[in-house]
Order: sequence, then C-alpha cells, then structure tokens
Amino acid sequence: MEASTLNHQSLISMTSIKNKTSDIESIEQDGGEEAYQDQPNSSMESKMQLHLDQKSSTNKIYMPLLVINYIMLFVGSVSSLLLSKYYFKHKGSSKWVSTWVQSAGFPLLTIPIFLPYVLKVTKRKPFTDFNPKILFSSFFVGIMLGVNNLLISWGVSYLPVSTSSLVLSSQLVFTLILSAIIVKQKITFLNLNCVILITLSSILLSLDSNNERPSGVTQKKYLIGFLCTIGAGLLFASYLPVMEMIYKKVYCYVMVMEMQLIMEIAATILATIGMACDGGFSQIKEEGQKVFDKGPKIYWVTIVSNIVTWQICFMGTAGMVFLTTSLTGGICMTALLCMNVLGGVVFYRDIFNGFKAVATVLCIWGFCSYVYGMHTKMVGQKAQMTNRKESSKELMHILNPAATH
Repeated sequence: MEASTLNHQSLISMTSIKNKTSDIESIEQDGGEEAYQDQPNSSMESKMQLHLDQKSSTNKIYMPLLVINYIMLFVGSVSSLLLSKYYFKHKGSSKWVSTWVQSAGFPLLTIPIFLPYVLKVTKRKPFTDFNPKILFSSFFVGIMLGVNNLLISWGVSYLPVSTSSLVLSSQLVFTLILSAIIVKQKITFLNLNCVILITLSSILLSLDSNNERPSGVTQKKYLIGFLCTIGAGLLFASYLPVMEMIYKKVYCYVMVMEMQLIMEIAATILATIGMACDGGFSQIKEEGQKVFDKGPKIYWVTIVSNIVTWQICFMGTAGMVFLTTSLTGGICMTALLCMNVLGGVVFYRDIFNGFKAVATVLCIWGFCSYVYGMHTKMVGQKAQMTNRKESSKELMHILNPAATH
C-alpha cells in the first residue's frame, strides 16, 4: 500500500515537472520575454523565472552577450585609465574634472535602453517595472560610485599607471570577503589562493614606493595617492556584491542598463556639485586653452574620449556582474589591470623593475588559478545536469512505461 502511494505521488510530481517544462518551452517558442509582456497577469516572479533561463550558459544569447560585455570591459578598463593618466601627465590638474568625465557619459546608455524597443526587437517598454525601491537603490549606489570615481582620480594623479593598476587589484580581497557576507559567496581554495596572490602583489608595490615616485611627486602625495587607490578598491569591492544582490530582482539585460543610467546620473550630480564648489567649470575652459601643453583641440579630444571609455568600462562591468557573479566580475577586472601595467610601461615609460615584474606574475598566476577553478566547476555542473536528465528519463520510464514508447 505504501509503495503504491509513493509511486502515485512520484507520478504526480513528475507530471507537474513535465507540465512546467512544457509551459516554459511553449513560452519560449511564442516569443520569450514578449510572451510574458503580452500576458495581462504576468508577474515579476514569472519574468524572473524566464530571465534565469536566459542567464543560463545553455541559452543561445548568453555567450554572445557575455563576450560583448567582456570586450567592453577590456576596451573601457584599459583605455580609460591610460587616458586619465594622459590628462594629468600633460598638466591637467583638476581632480573634479577627472571625476566628472567618469560618469558624464550617461546619455550614451539611452542607446541600449531605447534602441531595442524602437527597432521592435522587444515589446518591453523602457523602465517597465522600475519601482521606487529599485530607483532609490540605484541612486544610492550611484553616489557610492561617485565617491569611488573621486578616489580613483586622486590615485591616478599621483601614481604611475602601472602602480595604480596593480594597487587597484587589491579590491579583489575585499570583493571576496564582501561577496561571502552579502551574497553568500562560497569561499574555496582556488578563489582564496587567487586573492592571496594578488594581495601579495600589492604589498610588493608598497615596499618599492621610494623608487616608483614620479618626478615632482613628494612622498606625502605618493602616500595619499596610494591610500586613495586602496580606498577606491575597497569601495568598488562593495559596489560589486551590492549590485549582484540587486540584480537578483532584475529580469532582463536592458533593465541593468536602466539602473546603470540612474547610477551614472547620481554620480554626475555629485561630481557636478564638487566642480561647482571648486570652480571646476571655469577652470576646465582655462585649462584647455592655457594650461594643457598639447593644445585645446587635443585637450577636448582627451576629455571626450575619457567620457566615452569610462562609460564603456562601467557598462561592461555591470553586464559581467549581471551575467556571472560579483567575484567573477572582480577577477576579470583584475586580469585587465595587468594590461594597464603593460600599457603604462609602453606608453608612459613607467619603470618595470623586479618588484613590479614579480607583482605582475603573482597577479596573472592568481587569475589563472581562478579561471581553472571556474572551468572545473562548469565541467562538473554540466556532468551533473547530464546525469540528472538521464535519471529523470529512467524514472519516467519506470513510472509510465507506455509514455516512453
């Protein structure tokens, strides 16, 4: 009797699972997200269910979207820091101008937000389901991002590009700790090993500070730049897991860009207030005409290029966190910081001594160990999914042999 009851309950459960799977498949065949938009009683939970499927690595749009965002992160991260250093190297001096350009490109975000709707790629209207809670969260994180931008400006103004890039890599240890606290990221040997190696690289740089100071930068200013860069790393490490937590309530990539738009507006407001109080708007005109040693045309090209590249960088960062995790996003950014080290050596003739060489090797070693761990984890998950599918088929055959013929 008990065996009969158990089989009956199992059959009901399998039938329920099969029906849910069929519903999802029919929704995808009828237009995916648009099908949910067309349903008058569609809930956020239903959209989240579909979105989680779209984030799956088995989805056909997942990998192209991931590659596009990593390319944006690569281009934006490498070029933005090099351009910021170019600004200060050629007698640009305003920390607020350097802060302002990091977020002033927010109008560019209207392209990925409105273009899909205008081209009728999706029926979802921009800012649909954008409630006050998401608006407040985005604005708050944007203020935090604005402070982070200011700290980066101070750091870049006093440190060589290669040094500031490697010091920024210390954000990874903070990202791991805060990810474990905020989003319950599991700490494994591989990601802990990665964090330790990259932290050691930053310590090596701090020990070599006397030989790394640019001409005209005092020991005090160098220390200020070093501490500001560490602070920027800590603040950005807080930003990543907080965004991962918020993105769990987001059901589409366009909505990520909508939130990013609010964040950049908040950061720009903060930078604008700082510029207004410090006389930055009058200074930017005088600086371009009289101070910048490459002339006004190159000055404005530098400013505009900085605006565009920083926006591309933040778009790529947001996309990586949304599609993967905050820790993976931090790892990817750290790997790209090694490219900035080489960029500083190539373009600005930064010293590449033994300390910096060892620090770079440690940074690359840590990143490669994490990538290997992620690869092993994905292979294991894929094998588990295959085994579960085979087990489900066997169970269906046992419970209902006629259905399999």
